[in-house]
Amino acid sequence: MSYLNSIGAYVLMIIEIFKKPTKWSVMKKLILKDIDDLIIGSLGIVAFISFFVGSVVTIQTALNMDNPLVPKSLIGFATRQSVILEFAPTFISIIMAGKVGSFITSSIGTMRVTEQIDALEVMGINALNYLVFPKLISLMLYPFVISISMFLGILGGLAACAFGDFATVNDYITGLQDDFTPYHIVYAFIKTIGFAFLLATIPSYHGYYMKGGALDVGKASTVSFVWTSVAIITLNFILTQILLS
Repeated sequence: MSYLNSIGAYVLMIIEIFKKPTKWSVMKKLILKDIDDLIIGSLGIVAFISFFVGSVVTIQTALNMDNPLVPKSLIGFATRQSVILEFAPTFISIIMAGKVGSFITSSIGTMRVTEQIDALEVMGINALNYLVFPKLISLMLYPFVISISMFLGILGGLAACAFGDFATVNDYITGLQDDFTPYHIVYAFIKTIGFAFLLATIPSYHGYYMKGGALDVGKASTVSFVWTSVAIITLNFILTQILLS
C-alpha cells in the first residue's frame, strides 16, 4: 500500500508542478542555473566514460572475433549498435541518476530540512513549480549530452582500433556505415527524453517529501538513486518493446 501511496503522491506532484507558474523573469534565472549545474556540469564525466567504454566495447568485440571469415568491419558495426542503442542513452542515464539525481535530491532535501520550502509556501509561491520546473526544462537538453556520448563512444572505438591494431580505420568506418538505420537515432532520443523526465522528477519527489534531519538527506539521495535507476531500466524495457518491435 505504501508503494501505491508513493505513486499517487508522485503523480499529484507532477500535476502540481505545472500549476501557478513562477514569473518568467525569476524562472529564466533558475533555468539557466540548472542548465549549468545539471547539463554543463555533467559533460566532463559523460565524455570521459563514453570515450573509454566505447574503446572497451571495440576491444571486447575484436578479441571475440577470431574467425578469419568474419569481416573486420563488423567491429565498427557492433560498436555503433551498442553505443547508439543502449550504452549512450541507458547506461549514461543510470550514471546521471547517481550524479544529477543525488544533487537534485540533496539540494531540495536540504531546503526541506532548513524550512526554506515552508518559507516559499508562506510567501504564496508554488514551491514545486519554483524548484522542479526549472530542472525539468533544463533536462530537456539532455539529448544534447547523449549525442556527445554517442560521438565520443564511437570515437573511442576508432581510437582503440587505430592504436590496438584490431582493424584498420577504413574497416572500422565501413562497419559504422553498414546497414545504418536513422530510426535508431530517433529511438535513442525518444528514450533519452523519457529518461530526462524521470531524472528531473523522481529525485525531486524524494527530496521534496523527505522527512527527518540532515542525516536523512543522504538516505533520501540513496533511495532516489535506486528508484530512478529502476524506473529508467523499466522504461527502457517498455520503450524498446514498443519502438523496436
